[in-house]
Amino acid sequence: MPRRVQLVLLNSLSLSRLVLAALFLITSNTLLRAGLIVLAGVTDVLDGWIARHARLTTRLGALIDPIGDRGFAMTALLALLLDGLLTPVQVCLLVLRDVGTAVGFLVARISPSMRPVELKARMLGKATTALQTLTLLAALLLPVIVRPLVATVAVLSVAAVVDYSRAVLRARVRP
Repeated sequence: MPRRVQLVLLNSLSLSRLVLAALFLITSNTLLRAGLIVLAGVTDVLDGWIARHARLTTRLGALIDPIGDRGFAMTALLALLLDGLLTPVQVCLLVLRDVGTAVGFLVARISPSMRPVELKARMLGKATTALQTLTLLAALLLPVIVRPLVATVAVLSVAAVVDYSRAVLRARVRP
């Protein structure tokens, strides 16, 4: 299969999470929503694994993947907030890392010394995403563990933002 076709399929897998987000909104069935969360997580792991192992990583893919991830996560968080399964404070804590990395991304694109830096996923960010996904599932299936999970995600989020920031600062072009 030509590389271009492989890349289109891989990017489609990333963007499929936006379709899953729409499905999450139109159903109120708890088990179906839980399945959509699991499926979104599986597609995230799968597209990353395929991209790395088939050497199909691109700057475009590195941009599309988080759009799919965050699109699904934000949709699910807002739906769970509106359903009363998460509080506004919990949602704010769960999006802390996303806000921090978005600000960091904008700063990196504005600053000439940071523009050439390739922004790559980091292990703490991946762990935070996994824990966010687990928190979404817990909100639906096991609400009693949501509070400790949210607290853990918040702490991990701060650590992930610091880790991303340090990596970008180390990789920047020095004048």
